[in-house]
Amino acid sequence: MTADVLALFDLDNTLLQHDSDKQWLAFLIDRGEVDAERFARASEALYARYTRGEAGALEFTEFYLSTLRDRAIDVLTSLNETFMDECIRPVVPPATRELVARHHRLGHLCVLTTGASRFLADPISRELGFEHLIATEPEIVDGRYTGRVTGTPNMREGKVERLHGWLAARRAKLSDFRESWFYSDSQNDLPLLSCVTHPIAVNPDPVLAAHARRSGWPQISLS
Repeated sequence: MTADVLALFDLDNTLLQHDSDKQWLAFLIDRGEVDAERFARASEALYARYTRGEAGALEFTEFYLSTLRDRAIDVLTSLNETFMDECIRPVVPPATRELVARHHRLGHLCVLTTGASRFLADPISRELGFEHLIATEPEIVDGRYTGRVTGTPNMREGKVERLHGWLAARRAKLSDFRESWFYSDSQNDLPLLSCVTHPIAVNPDPVLAAHARRSGWPQISLS
C-alpha cells in the first residue's frame, strides 16, 4: 500500500443522480425485455421500502438480479453496452467526474463501493475512472446468472464487512490510512460513513441529512 488516504464513493444517487438498478429495469421495460406492469409496480414498492430501511439487502438485490436470469451472457453484455451509451454516459454530472479526478490527482486510493451488482457497476466504474470496485456479486452457474447473490451483499453493514475484506486482501486496514473519505446519499450507508474520518453526505435522504446536521458532517450536491 502506497497511498495514505482512502477515498470511497457510493454510486447510486451519489456519483450518479439516479439509481442504476432502477434505470436498468426501466431500460429493459422500454425495450420490451421484461413484463412492464409486473416489474414496474414491484420495483416502486420495493425501492420505497428499501429507502426507508424496511426491505432487506438480499431481497432488494435479488429482485433486480432476477432481470439477468436465464439470459445468455453475450446477450446481456450487448444490452449493457447499449444501456451505458443511452442511459449512463449522457447523464454523468461533470461535478462527479471532477470530484473523482481531484482525489486521483491527490494520489488517493479511490474505490467505488456500491450495492449495485458487478454486472452493472463494472462498466460504470471504468467510465468514471475507477481502478478499484467493491460491488454485490451475482451468482453465475454454468455460464448464466442465477438471479441470486453470492457472498455478502455490499449494502448497509455489508459495506463495512466487504471493505475490511478488500483491504485485508491488500494487507491493509482502515486504520492504516491517515485519512479516509466516504461520499454517500443514503441512511443505508451510515455504518460505513461512521467508520471514516471524513464522511460526506451527497444529496442526502432526510434521515442522513438530519444525522449529518447533528454530527457536523458536510453536505454537498453533485447535480
